[in-house]
Amino acid sequence: MSNIDPKITERAQKWLEGNVDQTTKESIKKLRDSDPTEFIDSFYKDLEFGTGGLRGLMGVGTNRMNVYTVGMATQGLANYLLKCFPGEEIRVAITHDSRINNTLFAKTTADVLTANGIHVYYFREMRPTPMLSFAVRHFGCKSGVMITASHNPKEYNGYKAYWDDGAQVVAPHDKNIIDEVNKISSFDKVNWNKNEELFHYIEEDFDKIYLEKVKGLSLSPGAIKSNEDMPIVFSPIHGASGKMVPAALKAFGFKNIHVVKEQAEPDGNFPTVIYPNPEEAEALSMSVALGKEVNAELVLACDPDGDRYAAVVPNEKGEYELLNGNQTGTLLTNYLLSKWKEAGKLDGNQFMVNTIVTTELINRIAEGFGVKCFNVLTGFKNIAAIIRELEGKETFVGGGEESYGYLVGDFVRDKDGVSACAMVAEAIAYYKTQGKTVFEVLAEVYERFGFYKESLISVTKKGKDGAEQIQALMNGFRTDPPSEMNGIPVEKVIDVKEGTIKNVLSGTEEKLDMDSSNVIQFYLKDGSKISARPSGTEPKIKYYFSVNSPLASEDDYRKVEQELVEKMEGLKSYFS
Repeated sequence: MSNIDPKITERAQKWLEGNVDQTTKESIKKLRDSDPTEFIDSFYKDLEFGTGGLRGLMGVGTNRMNVYTVGMATQGLANYLLKCFPGEEIRVAITHDSRINNTLFAKTTADVLTANGIHVYYFREMRPTPMLSFAVRHFGCKSGVMITASHNPKEYNGYKAYWDDGAQVVAPHDKNIIDEVNKISSFDKVNWNKNEELFHYIEEDFDKIYLEKVKGLSLSPGAIKSNEDMPIVFSPIHGASGKMVPAALKAFGFKNIHVVKEQAEPDGNFPTVIYPNPEEAEALSMSVALGKEVNAELVLACDPDGDRYAAVVPNEKGEYELLNGNQTGTLLTNYLLSKWKEAGKLDGNQFMVNTIVTTELINRIAEGFGVKCFNVLTGFKNIAAIIRELEGKETFVGGGEESYGYLVGDFVRDKDGVSACAMVAEAIAYYKTQGKTVFEVLAEVYERFGFYKESLISVTKKGKDGAEQIQALMNGFRTDPPSEMNGIPVEKVIDVKEGTIKNVLSGTEEKLDMDSSNVIQFYLKDGSKISARPSGTEPKIKYYFSVNSPLASEDDYRKVEQELVEKMEGLKSYFS
């Protein structure tokens, strides 16, 4: 105990002496006496309510997800809503995914909101994130809360806050909510006296309303009819999308759908995977195995809250190959714009949105179709902000981010794994009627716009020390940026946090017209781009790599791909 900062001990003592349940108090004592490192990490700071909400390890303490930290965050949100909408009836939609303590945290949120006179529209059963976003708009809510930690390991949970447009909160509301949450210095400031009369349950019939909207996105019903028996495999990876993705595929007209039964039931322990993340090939191993059994032409999976999706398809050798988020984003963008053009619907009043760490190929495709493509900061709320800004003036076609997130249409204002799965299936069915595989379509796109290849490294650094190490890395990039990487000169450095664009070769500097964010991007002389970004929700720093090359012929696809992979591996070695 002698090595523990007295301030940390004092923070824990407030919980031991406060209005906290006995089980929590016993857990705190046990941590203090038997695991000082975990004790310190649990109490050295408050769990930060960031611009997207809360996310953290579950457990006791100020730096953990538990009923007390969730209650304090909700009281801050309630206070802000009451300030923003005085005298109005305020409604908030709430649901959760399959994680441990899912209903405990969702009910805690609902209880505190109703205690403050706020009406709660509570999903009777767990539903995916896009349905929460849609519900906010459908029921005229001022806010929404999704209890999820997305694709994080099972030890995590989280709390995503939404505003009245169905998008996660952005400026000025994000900072203002944070200010209100920070004023709740103790759980004694939380109104825990729930009001059952303000509970309204969202029943299963709401599924049909959402699915009708999803079905309305379909652009090629004839192609689906021709391929209605195309074998499709789906896994919700023990999450909240197990009902809705198969239902969306059926609504589109697909009939031969196989759900991975070992992963069909919601389970916050995620017993069949190491991480419930569809970006990881390991998480898809059971899906691919079933795909081989049924000769699937498409294997799909979603993360626990159903906003991210992954697609696996057979390649030219008949082997199942996982498409990354940039490839599926490219496929969907090309498909959507091709069909809109075919229908004569591109009149210069449409737009796409892309995040700054997503492939620039999507920008090139949009440009090729004469459609504007906005580049925004990482986070789907920034895509939604553009949609809101242009609502009623221009039409959003689609957009996404490299981390397996995509949105078609604007009735949802967050990434939507449910509709994305259905649209990917439709795109594959459409191209199949033309005698083309996914990789042949991608080759055509690369031949026209350039062959772009991307990859990501995530470096995890846990706890207080890890956070300091990540900060030191970013400081180093700012104070002493590299002049070359793997022998390739750095031409330009964009520091999004400082709002600067530095031309390394000329020594000139200009201002960047973008909101501040802790991101640094290095543009190399050969057209490569590397972005460094600490995660806002996990103890990680992420490095995004993008390389590109012309593709002279579809026949050179794999050869050029290998050359790009080798170039990328060389760049990765700089950061290892």
